[in-house]
Amino acid sequence: MKSFFFGALAYPFLEIIHRGRTHPSMALAGGLGMLALKRCRRLPLPWFLRAFCGALSITGIEYAAGLLFNRRHHIWDYRKQKGHLQGQICPAFFGVWLFLSFLFTMHISFKRP
Repeated sequence: MKSFFFGALAYPFLEIIHRGRTHPSMALAGGLGMLALKRCRRLPLPWFLRAFCGALSITGIEYAAGLLFNRRHHIWDYRKQKGHLQGQICPAFFGVWLFLSFLFTMHISFKRP
């Protein structure tokens, strides 16, 4: 449960830093993304496959959030990005999610020592 709340707070915070705005639905996406990362991290796979699992999971959540919320509220628009899918996801942000998943998979923890 702590993971969900961490993601629900962290993702909108990062969006505000990056874009200057966010939408309440991004708290749900952030919370679900953190839960997905936690599950991928526990898989009995090599680290790079766990990181790929995390990036795919977050991209899937981003796509679902896009279809459910973004089309109506115009939260983000990737139509100008190369390789986008319906303006909801794009390879550039898959790369961002892969990097963050890599960090998380390599046991960089958000817990206090």
